[in-house]
Amino acid sequence: MSNVPIPKKIDPRKLAERGVRIEGSTELKFMPNLTSMLVDDQAEVWIDLQFDRDELKIRTVQGSAGGKLAMTCQRCLEPVEIDVEAKFNLAIAPTEEHAKNLPKYYDPLIVEGDELELLTMVEEELILTLPIVPYHDDCSIQTSFGEEVTDTSTDTDSDKTNPFSVLATLKGGKLD
Repeated sequence: MSNVPIPKKIDPRKLAERGVRIEGSTELKFMPNLTSMLVDDQAEVWIDLQFDRDELKIRTVQGSAGGKLAMTCQRCLEPVEIDVEAKFNLAIAPTEEHAKNLPKYYDPLIVEGDELELLTMVEEELILTLPIVPYHDDCSIQTSFGEEVTDTSTDTDSDKTNPFSVLATLKGGKLD
């Protein structure tokens, strides 16, 4: 297990051959697409990825990444802290055609060249785990604005006015 700075670009095939583990944290400013969905970029994202080969000799990436991210509560529009964790169970494939032949329990990671931008891959997985509608569990919503309205209605039918009484006076008759 090695705790190294998170590299920007990696060759996942070579890392899988050597059985390398990448573990550490990075700032959100290196993930602009994720940051655009958040209130601020002051949080850190932790990353723990194991590159290896499985029993079928398929190169894999397994692990997780996550952090506490601040989003806008959709009820009160105040910041809400969300715990986000993305799980990785990827198989490295050079093309779409190879990806179709992978076992179904793996998600394909298509790497056509030699290098892969690691933070971009982690960023995309974290975006997929964000809640669609973030909100506080105990959020109090302001439902009335301005003056308070009081309910003056009573339960008796005799106190209610007939909405058609105006028509009755125009017609010269009386409604029952």
